Amino acid sequence: MPELPEVETVKAGIAPVMEGQLIMQADVNRPDLRWPFPDGMAERLTGKRVLQLRRRSKYILVDLDSAETLLIHLGMSGRMLISGHMIGDFHHPHPAPAKHDHVVFHMENGARITFNDARRFGAMDLMATDEQDDHWLIRDLGPEPLGNAFHEQYLIDALKGRNTPIKSALLDQRIVAGLGNIYVCEVLFRAGIHPKRKAGRISAPRVAAMVPIIRDVLSEAIAAGGSSLRDYRQSDGELGYFQHVFQVYDRAGAPCVTPGCQKEIQRIVQSGRSSFFCPQCQR
Repeated sequence: MPELPEVETVKAGIAPVMEGQLIMQADVNRPDLRWPFPDGMAERLTGKRVLQLRRRSKYILVDLDSAETLLIHLGMSGRMLISGHMIGDFHHPHPAPAKHDHVVFHMENGARITFNDARRFGAMDLMATDEQDDHWLIRDLGPEPLGNAFHEQYLIDALKGRNTPIKSALLDQRIVAGLGNIYVCEVLFRAGIHPKRKAGRISAPRVAAMVPIIRDVLSEAIAAGGSSLRDYRQSDGELGYFQHVFQVYDRAGAPCVTPGCQKEIQRIVQSGRSSFFCPQCQR
C-alpha cells in the first residue's frame, strides 16, 4: 500500500495540471471502490474549479470552489495517471479506456487524470472543506512527521509507558500519520532499534533521535519518487526508485550493509506484517 512518500509524489505530480483548473467533466464508472462513492459524485465534481491539492497522512485532498473537498485514497493498487498534457519534456497522449479506469477527470486545459485501481481497495469521498477535520478517516490522525507538530518531545511523550512493540507504535496512525511498513523498517534500522523492543522502554534520547531519522528517510524517499513494489507508479507512469537503496526492507537473507557486520537481515511477522532487521545492529 502506498505510504506517505508515494502519496506525496502522486500529489505533486497531478497538482500542476489540476490546481486552478475547472473539472469540465467527471466520469464515475462504477458505484463504489472499497466503499460506495458519495451520492451524486460526478455531478458534484463536474464544473467545479480545483483550488489546491494537499496531503494528509496517506490521503490526497482536493479543495474545490464549491466549498467541498475530495478525499482520495490510493489503496493497494490505485494510480492517478495523467494524459493529454506535457509532463516535463514529454507529452502523454490519451490512452484508450482501460478496464479498471474507475474515475476520470477531464480538465479544461485538456489534461485527463484517470484513477485506475485493479484491486479496488482505493476510495474517494466528498466532504465540506470546513468540516474536514471531523471526517472519520482524518479526525483521529496524529501529526504529520514532516510538520512542526512532530518533534522530539512529542514522540517521547507519545511513547511513554506504551507496552506495544516500537514497530507497532510507529505504525499507529494516531501517533504519527503516514508512516507505513516499509519506512518504519528503514527508520528502525538507522536508529539501531529492534522492531520488537517495547516502545515505553526505549530511552528518551533514543526516541528523540528517531525524529530526524524519520524525516530523513521520508525526505529521501520523496526525492526518489517513492518505492515501487508491485503496483505503485508515479502520475507519469514512471516507477519510484527508493527501493533500490533499501537497507533492510525486503532483504531477508542478504548481508547487513553496516561495515564490519557479518549478520544477515532477518524477517519476522508482527501483527500480520513483515519486519526486516539486523539482529546485531538493532537492539
